Amino acid sequence: MSDGDLKIRGALFIRESDLQEKFIHSGGPGGQNVNKVATGVQLRYSPRQTQTLPWPVILKAEKLAGSKLNAEGEIVIQATRFRSQEQNREDARKRLVALLAEAAAPPPKKRKPTKPSLSARRKRMDSKTRRGVVKKLRGRVEME
Repeated sequence: MSDGDLKIRGALFIRESDLQEKFIHSGGPGGQNVNKVATGVQLRYSPRQTQTLPWPVILKAEKLAGSKLNAEGEIVIQATRFRSQEQNREDARKRLVALLAEAAAPPPKKRKPTKPSLSARRKRMDSKTRRGVVKKLRGRVEME
């Protein structure tokens, strides 16, 4: 892993050379600057072309990408939130790393169903019985 590489999680990373950036015009605030300067970033990453990610992570990343995955198998992220090119570039990279980190996360452990212990069941039944006795004692008082 070199300085320009993006760390994902644990030992997983993506190489700077695997990323393709294209600068585009972005809408939103910025006045005339928006019409003159290409501040938006279109980041492309092809997970199947890389050798730094294991196959299960690649498949899960493609599934998580959804509409961000194009016909060529590239994950395309557009960042136009900020006025500066550098901030949009950083935003796009963070979003890609977040997507890949989610894909690399281990699956949640399955819950093993358990039953209440015998003593817990007895305590529950005893408390219900005691409560029932208290309620039964609330009967009408007979007047002589």
